[in-house]
Amino acid sequence: MHRGSRLWTRRQLVHAGGTGLFGLSLPRLLAADAARRASARALQAPAGQRAAAKSCIFIVTSGGLSHIDTIDPRPGAPAEIRGPYAPIATRVPGVHVTEMLPRLALLADRYTLVRSLSHGDTVHVTAAHTMLSGQPDGTPQNNSPFIGSLVARFRPSTANVPSHVWLHNMKTGTNKVPRYESGLNVLGHAYAPLRVGEELDNPADQPDFRVTDFDPPGGLTTGHVTERFRLLEQLDRPLAAAEAAPDERFRGFQQKARELVTGAAARAAFDLSGEPDDVRDRYGRHPLGQYCIMARRLVEAGVRIVTVTAWPGLAPGETKPTVTQVWDMHDTCYGPGESMFGNGPFGMQWSLPRLDQAVSALLADLDERGLLDETLVVLVGEFGRTPKFESLGRGRGHWPQAYSALLAGGGVRRGAVYGESDRQGAFVASGRPIDHADFGATLFHALGIPPELRWGPDGFSFRVSDGRPVEELFG
Repeated sequence: MHRGSRLWTRRQLVHAGGTGLFGLSLPRLLAADAARRASARALQAPAGQRAAAKSCIFIVTSGGLSHIDTIDPRPGAPAEIRGPYAPIATRVPGVHVTEMLPRLALLADRYTLVRSLSHGDTVHVTAAHTMLSGQPDGTPQNNSPFIGSLVARFRPSTANVPSHVWLHNMKTGTNKVPRYESGLNVLGHAYAPLRVGEELDNPADQPDFRVTDFDPPGGLTTGHVTERFRLLEQLDRPLAAAEAAPDERFRGFQQKARELVTGAAARAAFDLSGEPDDVRDRYGRHPLGQYCIMARRLVEAGVRIVTVTAWPGLAPGETKPTVTQVWDMHDTCYGPGESMFGNGPFGMQWSLPRLDQAVSALLADLDERGLLDETLVVLVGEFGRTPKFESLGRGRGHWPQAYSALLAGGGVRRGAVYGESDRQGAFVASGRPIDHADFGATLFHALGIPPELRWGPDGFSFRVSDGRPVEELFG
């Protein structure tokens, strides 16, 4: 401001923040604050309901993990169905997984296996969208927000960190990329995930990997940003003479914006350099393992929901990623003499040990730190794989009629199995068939967000979920 200029009104200051004059998006922060207050009032409505889970780590096996070859083995099925992996006993009597998951087998008393997931969509992009948005099968609307965005809307973080983080972007140029921005025109960009990492830009492949989202705007230092905040405070003081002073909400979010940009809390949550080498080795020095450590650090810091793309990293012989949806194991992915049981980019000999290592380390670490009871951990894909091998006998196709998920923490029962597939792993034989809407409603239930809660531009057009929670999973 130069001499002789008139005092700025609060509205003009807010507009200045939105246009980047101060390097901040104050309208977005104020909108998020209003939503937070409205959400808090709405969540008080259901009497006696209390969330067991404070946060969620949602691990996505994008492409479709084979349930038969992992957590729902079929030892009594013919060889052309059961595959080469033998079932092994877990710590829970009578419960088996395949020999490729020995570490998870030892932790079976800390999670529940759900073996009755079922829907009718065999297309990656729509099935992934309904899974990640908790929508009913056949209704993958472009404006359906992801579960993570609704969690950020109704249970935003109270700490000075983002509410919703997505670790590792899906590889572009495929039909399996979820619609990251879906629903944002309805819900608002304040609830979009903070997306971290892509292909070889990840904490396993880059020794100096760091998240730059909290760096000051280009050309500015932290000192410059601090000075701009001081200017805001100075400009606020004389406002009382021209109009009403800023309310507590405005001041609170000025401070939150300041702490995000100049503070250390958010940066520290993403920084793995402080983790001991033995901890990083325990999780695995591959992208999935290092992202699982980061996810644990983020929920410790107060992030509400962290989505992790289950990409195990470069396979032997790869110099750049062939695909990050490594669980999509079709015949056509393999050459002569190869199969889904090999050591290549789509091979389970390479990917399953890394999945086993990372997820088991995460569950054990959360439990040892006293965080598992308040952190819901989910491992799931958009569908499973066909019981029968495809025509060449090298891989399995898409199969949504019956498949499995692993759930732990957040009030979920320990050492349990819910539902059962038939002898061939083809259809649900017992237990309630759980579609994407019911699965999403179950996650909302665990996080203390009533599925019947209404929202929308008018406050009531949409329900959080049209599904029915599987309450038998809890207790």
